[in-house]
Amino acid sequence: MRILGISAFYHDSAAALIEDGTIVAAAQEERFTRKKHDAGFPSQAVEFCLARSGVGLEDVDYVAFYDKPFLKFERLLETYVAFAPRGFTSFRMAMPLWLREKLFQKDLLNRKFMTYAPDFDWKSRLLFAEHHQSHAASAFYPSPFDEAVVLTMDGVGEWATTSVAVGQGNRLEVIKEIHFPHSLGLLYSAFTYYTGFRVNSGEYKVMGLAPYGEPKYASLILDNLMDLKDDGSFRLDQSYFDYCTGLTMTNGRFDALFGGPPRHPDELLTHRHMDLAASVQAVTEDVVLRMTRALARETGKRNLCLAGGVALNCVANGHVLRDGQFDNLWVQPAAGDAGGALGAALCAYHGFQDGARTVCGAADAMMGSYLGPDYEQGEIETRLENAGARFSVLDEATATDRAAQALGEGKAVGWYQGRMEFGPRALGARSILGDARSPAMQKMLNLKVKYRESFRPFAPSVLAEDVSDWFDLEGASPYMLLVADVVESKRLAMTAEEEALFGIDKLNVPRSEIPAATHVDYSARVQTVHRETNPRYHALLTRFKALTGCPVVVNTSFNVRGEPIVCTPEDAFRCFMGTEIEVLVVGNCFLIKDDQDPALKTDYKDAFELD
Repeated sequence: MRILGISAFYHDSAAALIEDGTIVAAAQEERFTRKKHDAGFPSQAVEFCLARSGVGLEDVDYVAFYDKPFLKFERLLETYVAFAPRGFTSFRMAMPLWLREKLFQKDLLNRKFMTYAPDFDWKSRLLFAEHHQSHAASAFYPSPFDEAVVLTMDGVGEWATTSVAVGQGNRLEVIKEIHFPHSLGLLYSAFTYYTGFRVNSGEYKVMGLAPYGEPKYASLILDNLMDLKDDGSFRLDQSYFDYCTGLTMTNGRFDALFGGPPRHPDELLTHRHMDLAASVQAVTEDVVLRMTRALARETGKRNLCLAGGVALNCVANGHVLRDGQFDNLWVQPAAGDAGGALGAALCAYHGFQDGARTVCGAADAMMGSYLGPDYEQGEIETRLENAGARFSVLDEATATDRAAQALGEGKAVGWYQGRMEFGPRALGARSILGDARSPAMQKMLNLKVKYRESFRPFAPSVLAEDVSDWFDLEGASPYMLLVADVVESKRLAMTAEEEALFGIDKLNVPRSEIPAATHVDYSARVQTVHRETNPRYHALLTRFKALTGCPVVVNTSFNVRGEPIVCTPEDAFRCFMGTEIEVLVVGNCFLIKDDQDPALKTDYKDAFELD
């Protein structure tokens, strides 16, 4: 049985295809259209998924959508009625879009799919899952657990903003929810907006900024914005927010409470903004820990799965793991709305069709999240030639060895291998790599390659077998969704003057033997690299370790600020030629920047909007 899952019309639209419960393919539409967080119908992602399986849409048994549009329309309408007459301007602007994309969305989807298969009976084959049901399914069904508690936290679906489900075998039952407008995700997004970053894309910047500050405003949040209970349930005082009916996240009362208007994106970051970021991060961690501790007590379950946008907060995830209330933690690598496409398909198969589920033991069912397109060596060469690239074709071992040598020489290396990752993280298939031992690498990658804020940290990729030698982490973190501290033995002692530094001044102080991957609080967003799921990336790190004695490299996504992660070899070459990446390895093609035609260089940093 084949089921195609779809998420669309909000942000991060995607498609996923499963066959008899096995995940065959999944991809976000943004990777094909080159439009960050593309919310449109995922036509190219659908075409990829079908082509990967070698079928047409007429060969698909069901198409499952990731939320229920009519319920979402109901929530939007009831919210405006409840707050009337506030928000009439916003209501008037939004109504035409709602009518087209919410109330009549089933007809819209029918028309889209009939362009692929005009004779297919979509009225009986098009299914709708609830938003949080899709998230929960995306977390539980691919997990390595036969039974687990599933916690989903995001901005909002139809009504739910936080939900708890219990999964066992192929069954998944939602047992409790928190409803809009009370939302941990929207609280975090409010501070994202207030500190000058873009909502639905800048939240990870707030998380990265938090360690530079102190949580001076945490008590202000808890005393004024939030009524937080011991079990993690909460309510938000809506008099401080404007997201229900307005055109912004916060209002004048919020400004007065926190001492000024929202930061403009072009304004310099101050200590106050860092303290605001630290404060909302601390409150988020407090809420999540209260929830997970209560769920462990109430259910007696030993396994926890996480999904929803808040589950991308890898700092909070690390705290949950170290808290020890659950023996095992698994986070869906595409935890945001893109992962809802996969969850909807799995919901239809296991829930609607009662399909059997096979648990893979220690391994999950995501195949390392390498679920996107790849290209054969011959096609790579043709595509690069047509783009004007100059390259050498090497055997795999030689290409890997030369890439490891380039890393050891302090060069930035574009690494494009195998199937593209599904989800927001580059995991060694579409990555820019650097030497984690270099004190200058973090700043260089931010300013000269990514063209983004200098404060943002980079993640280390480490050989799975060596992780405990470098980080306070026992076990796997293949999806870069857990933060752990660098072990004491790898840290560098700081002088009294260095300890006294505050804010961005901390940035240039090496804190460990891998300064490029160590944040200012000694933490790191760890990716463990496994031979079973990515043998070529594992071989690269193994060779780098043989050359340097260090099994850790810096890994950041292959893109510049505001651009989706590269998808095709041509995308990789354009990014290579528009940045200061010095070496590019695409399959077995080895490219050196100095060998390229200077006429192909571009001013790439201004090609995309700020993210």
